[in-house]
Amino acid sequence: MSAHPGFDGWHRLPLASLDFETTGVDPLRDRILSYALLTGHDGVRTGLIDPGVPIPPESAEVHGITDSMLRGAPPSAEGLAVVVEWVQSLIDRQVGLVVFNASYDLTMLRAEADRHGIAQPDWARLKVVDPFVVDWGVGRETRRLVDVATAYGVSVERAHDAVCDARAAHDVAVEIGSRHPQIGMVTLAQLMANQRLWFADRTHLWNAAAEATGRRFENPAGWPLSA
Repeated sequence: MSAHPGFDGWHRLPLASLDFETTGVDPLRDRILSYALLTGHDGVRTGLIDPGVPIPPESAEVHGITDSMLRGAPPSAEGLAVVVEWVQSLIDRQVGLVVFNASYDLTMLRAEADRHGIAQPDWARLKVVDPFVVDWGVGRETRRLVDVATAYGVSVERAHDAVCDARAAHDVAVEIGSRHPQIGMVTLAQLMANQRLWFADRTHLWNAAAEATGRRFENPAGWPLSA
């Protein structure tokens, strides 16, 4: 489905990107430790957050953030308010937000906002570009950020660094849109609809495999926020 005449593709519009480092992989129970909020390549806002809980050693090994590094950092309620306000500003300006595996990061942000009494952004109006989902829509493969980036010639200088991961996700999204006109030449609203379909398709395949191996099921409607 093509966009309206004169539309030059969502990948040529200004796009923001976001990434978190966290205490673990459960978006409903784990905590955000650091954030990177990028607007293009020039606007970079980063911060550490003290979640008030210990960082599991296995998580610290992945991203390098330790309990001692968070001494003096803002508590969750203060640090996360900055992130939520920034997301709402994108919604108000209708700027697309690139998040790799959005159903993890955005679900965690929603859970953290609830946990700390922070008013939620207007999620229903947020326009999300998720290279994890779009890449699956292109090639029907489930790939990590570093693998997708390599496939599209995008450098990931330091994996599991929030700034580097957010920048790589942004650049991968732009590359996918540039190389695949059937994906790039749609509006963000159309891309959102496509991503929901791709996520549902991928989840149905995942759940079929999960049934055979005893793994947990995923919700096919759980994008960009998990139910």
